Amino acid sequence: MSQEISIDGLRKMAERAGLELSEDELRRLLPGVNRSKKQAAELRELIAAADEPAATFDLTTKHKINAHGT
Repeated sequence: MSQEISIDGLRKMAERAGLELSEDELRRLLPGVNRSKKQAAELRELIAAADEPAATFDLTTKHKINAHGT
């Protein structure tokens, strides 16, 4: 499982994002940030490569469609 983010780590991330958050704001945000990080990691564990859709859209593929739609 992923490691929890510290308040110092959260402060650095906020600064890189251009946010100026007070110590109180960081302290109040930290539990939710760590909860979201944990939930995202749990979801990643549930999704296997076989669960991905078999068909995908590829913008680089060129295919002409005639008047009959084929």
